[in-house]
Amino acid sequence: MPRSVQPPQQQQSGDKQRTLGFFLQCNGENTNQHWLCAARAELTLVAQREGCENFSKRIMHTFHAKENDWGFATFVTWAEFVNPERGFIKDDSALLRVHVNAEAPHGMAWDSKKHTGYVGLRNQGATCYMNSLLQTLFCTNKLRRAVYQMPTEADDTSRSVPLALQRVFYELQFSDKAVGTKKLTRSFGWDTLDSFMQHDVQELCRVLLDNIEDKMKGTCVEGTIPALFEGKMLSYIRCLGVDYKSERIENFYDIQLNVKGIGNLIDSFKDYIGVETLDGDNKYDAGQHGLQKAQKGVKFVKFPPVLHLQLLRFQYDPSADQNVKINDRFEFPELLDLDEFLINPEPTPAKYFLHAVLVHTGDNYSGHYVVYINPKGDGPWCKFDDDVVSTVCPNDAIQMNYGGHDEELVIKSCTSAYMLVYIRLSAKDDVLAPVEACDIPDSLVHRLNEEKNLELAKRREKEEAYLHSEVQVFLDEDFHGWQGHEFFDCDLVPRRIYKFKRSARVRDVVNQLAVHLGRDPNATLAWHLNLRNPGMRIMYLDLNENADKELDSCMSTSQSGPYLLWLTDAFPFDKEKDLLVFLKFYLPQPTPYLAFLGHIAVPIDAKLASLLDTVRERARLPPKCQLRVFEERKSQLEEINHSPSVHIDQCVETLMDGNVLVFQLSEPQLAKEPLYSAKDFYRHFHQRLEVLFVDRESRETFSLTLSQGNNYQQLAEAVGAYLQVQPEYLQFFRAHNDQPGAPMRCTFDGTLKDFFQIYTRDRATRKLFYTRLQVRLSELESLRCFKVTWVTPKLREDRELTVSPPKDGTVADLLEEVRHQLPSPPQGRLRLLEVSHSRIFSEHSRDLPLIRLQPSKSLRAEEVPPDELQVGPNELVVYAAHFNKDTYNQFGVPFTVKIRDGEQFSALKSRIQKRLEVPDSEMEKWRFAIVSSRGPNWLENEEQTIVKLSYFKPEGSNNNRPYLGLEHVNKIVKRPRIAYPEKPIKIHN
Repeated sequence: MPRSVQPPQQQQSGDKQRTLGFFLQCNGENTNQHWLCAARAELTLVAQREGCENFSKRIMHTFHAKENDWGFATFVTWAEFVNPERGFIKDDSALLRVHVNAEAPHGMAWDSKKHTGYVGLRNQGATCYMNSLLQTLFCTNKLRRAVYQMPTEADDTSRSVPLALQRVFYELQFSDKAVGTKKLTRSFGWDTLDSFMQHDVQELCRVLLDNIEDKMKGTCVEGTIPALFEGKMLSYIRCLGVDYKSERIENFYDIQLNVKGIGNLIDSFKDYIGVETLDGDNKYDAGQHGLQKAQKGVKFVKFPPVLHLQLLRFQYDPSADQNVKINDRFEFPELLDLDEFLINPEPTPAKYFLHAVLVHTGDNYSGHYVVYINPKGDGPWCKFDDDVVSTVCPNDAIQMNYGGHDEELVIKSCTSAYMLVYIRLSAKDDVLAPVEACDIPDSLVHRLNEEKNLELAKRREKEEAYLHSEVQVFLDEDFHGWQGHEFFDCDLVPRRIYKFKRSARVRDVVNQLAVHLGRDPNATLAWHLNLRNPGMRIMYLDLNENADKELDSCMSTSQSGPYLLWLTDAFPFDKEKDLLVFLKFYLPQPTPYLAFLGHIAVPIDAKLASLLDTVRERARLPPKCQLRVFEERKSQLEEINHSPSVHIDQCVETLMDGNVLVFQLSEPQLAKEPLYSAKDFYRHFHQRLEVLFVDRESRETFSLTLSQGNNYQQLAEAVGAYLQVQPEYLQFFRAHNDQPGAPMRCTFDGTLKDFFQIYTRDRATRKLFYTRLQVRLSELESLRCFKVTWVTPKLREDRELTVSPPKDGTVADLLEEVRHQLPSPPQGRLRLLEVSHSRIFSEHSRDLPLIRLQPSKSLRAEEVPPDELQVGPNELVVYAAHFNKDTYNQFGVPFTVKIRDGEQFSALKSRIQKRLEVPDSEMEKWRFAIVSSRGPNWLENEEQTIVKLSYFKPEGSNNNRPYLGLEHVNKIVKRPRIAYPEKPIKIHN
C-alpha cells in the first residue's frame, strides 16, 4: 500500500530513534468477544528499486478479541527505511505487502459443511483427542458402512456404545452443524470428570474397535474389523550356535514406532525389525540345547488395508523422572512403500498413501488435538479441529507436522504428528467407496429420526415452558383410602396433569377439564389446593367472580410444580356464610382403618350436633351412639371436648375452608387396643417407617412397615415372623453404597429412628441387609468375625470366606478356621496378608492377637510358596504388584517373590515368570520397576544387579515400603510401549 513519506533531505536530528511499525489486524470491526483465528503471515517491505532486496519478517499468532493485531513496533529503523540504497521509497511512496495463511475462525459463523462438505464435533471440555479419532474412523468409509449394519434395534439408548457410534456417524454424514458426543461418552460409562481428562488415543481406538467387533459377531458384517486393520508379523528367536529356532505368527492392529533419534518413517520401520542379540546372562533357553546365544526380532508377513501407525511421542525420561513429549523432527511420506519389510511379497504391492495425520500441540500435560484427513484419497486435505472443518494445503497437513526445529519461525515446535493412517493403494476403491443413504438400514434411520424428533419436541417444550402452566386435577375418589394426615398423598394418586396457556381464562380451563373428565361443566365446583408447610389449604374458586381472569393471576401459589385443582359435583355453598368441612371416621377394629366420609358445607354458626348427625348417617351408626371428635391441627390430632350444642366456630382452632374432623365411637371396652384412639393412630402414622430388607447372599428383597420407635428386639421379631425364622438367628447390616456395611449389634439399645438418624418427617424408604445364621447372634458376637479372600497357588481369588475365631485368639487361629472351611484343605503353611488397592501392604505374624487386627481391612489368606518357606540371611521376600501406565493405577492380584542379594535382573525376571506361569511371548510385553515413595526405578538391563536388601526395607511405615511393580503392555509389539500418564480407558457395556 503506497504511503507518502518525508524526503530524505528533510530528515530531522531525531530520525535515528524513529522506526517503522508494521502490524496485521484481524476482525477489527467485530464486537463479538468469543472468537479466535490462528494465522501465519509474512510481512514484507517491498524494494521498488532494481537490484535491491525486499525486507520480510514472519509472525504466527492466534488472533482474538483482546489481541486482534500482531506485528512489530520496530519493523525497520527509520534510517534504513529512508536509505536510498535500500530502495524502499519511490516517488515518496512505500509498498507494504502481507501474505497470510489463516485457519478457519472459531466462535464465528463458519459454515464447515458449505466450505468442505464435512461437519465437526463439539468439544465437551477435553475431548479433542476423541474427536480426532472419531473423524478418522468416520472417514474410513468401509468401517462406517459396517457400523451402520450392526444390529442395535434392541439396544439400550443410553448404554449401547455401538448405537451411540451409529448416531454420531449418521449425524456427521447428514447434519449441517457440529455434532455432539455426550451420548457417546455417556455410553462409555464416563462421568463429567472423565470428559475433562485427556486419555490415550491408541487405547481408546483399540477399546472402541473391540467393542464394535464384538457387536458384529454373528452378523453380515462379522470380520470387518480384522479385514481392515489386522496385519501379521513373525516373531522369532534363532540360535547362532545350534540348529534351533522358535517362531510364532502374531496379529497386530497397529504398529508403534520409535521417534526419538530417528529421522523418518522408513528408518523407524528398520529400527522396528532390527535384530537383538541374546548373549551373556541373557542367553536363550533352547530346551535340550541349554542356554544359547541367539538373535531375536520380528518380520512382517502381511500388512493390512488400513495401517495405523502410532508414533511414540510420549516416553518416560529417567533423568527427569517423568513422562515427556518427544518433539524430534520425524518425517513421513505421502506415498509409502513397505515391500522391503515383508518376508515374502503379497499378491498386491504394499504401497500406501497417507490418509490421516493426527496431531498434538502442547506438552505431555496439556495441549490440543486436531486431525488432517484426505477423505477421498486424491482430493484436498481437510483440517478437523473440533467443531470447525476447513480445507488446507498438503504442506500444512504433512510437512508442518514433522515436529522438531522450524527454521521458518525460529522456534522449537511443539506441534507434531503422533498417529498416521495409511491406506493401501490397491484397497483404496474398496475402503473409501462412498457411503450412500441406501447403505443405512431403514430401521436405524427411523429410530434415529424418532430420537431427534423427540429431542426437538422436548427442547421446544422447554423453550416454550414459560408460556404454559400445568394443572393437576384431583377428584373425590382420590380422598378415599388415604390413611394419613390431610386429604391424600400427591405421589400416590393418579397423575392427571394438563397444560394450559398462562393467559387462559379460568372458566375456560375448568370447563375444558370437566368435559375431558366426563362431567357436566355447569354442575362442577372447583377448589384450589395450596400446599404449605405444614398442611394443605383449600380455597374456593368462584367462577362467577374469576371467570375472565387469567389462570396465573387467579391461582397464584408459593409451591413449586403444577397448580392443584380439586373438581367436585356442585353442592350449595355460600363462601361468605358457609364452611367446607372434611369428615373422617376411625375404626380401631379388626384392623385400624381411617374411612373418608366425604365433605359437607355447613353454616359458620351451625352447632357441632349437626355434624354428629351427618357422621352417624354416613357411617350407618345408631342415631344416639356416642362419638368422640378430633380435629387435625398441623401434623397432630387434638380431641374436641365440647358439648354438641356448641357452635362449630368455637370448636375448631382456625375457622377456614378445609378443616378436617375425625370421629370415632366412644367404646371403653376397646381402650386396651394398641391403637384404640384415633390420636394414637395418627401418632403411629407419623412414626411409621418403610424398610426394605435385602438378603445379603441371594439379594432377594421384601418390605415391612415398622415404627421409628421400634427397638432391636421388635425389629428382629417382625422380620423373623415374616421369614419364619427365630429372631436370634438373624443378623442385620447397614447399607453402605448399596452394599452390606457394618453389622447391627443385638445389644443396640436405641430405636430405628436413632439407627437410621431420622431427624425430620422424612418417610423415605430405608434399606437393611440381613442374613440367616447357624448360631445365635449373641454367640456370634462373642467371636471376632473376619472376611478373608482365599487365593490359590496360581494366584486366583477362589472364594470369600467368613471366619469367626475366638476374640482372644491369634492370626494362627484365624488361618486354621480358613483351612477348615476350604473344600480341599491345603497341607502346607498358610499366611495372612493385608491387601489394599491391589497391593500387599503387610504380612501379619501368626502370633499377632486378633484384637489388634481390624476386620474392616482387606485380608487375604494363601499357602506359602515352597521357595519362600526358608528365607536365608541374604534373601528377602518382597511384594510385587501389577500397574497400568502409572504406578498408582494398580490392578489384579498382587504376589510375593523371593530375591537374593546381588543377583541379576534376568534371574529375578525368570523366577517371576515361573511364579506366574507366563509364556515367553507374553513376558516380552512387561516392564519392571522398583517403586518407592520417590517414584519408579525402571529395570531395563537384563544384566543389571538390582537387588539390594536394604533398598526394600520399610521407609517408616508399610505404606511407604518399596515394592516391585510390573507394567503390562497389552499390544503385540516388538518393544513394550512406554505408556502415557493418563487415566485408563474404560467403556462399560
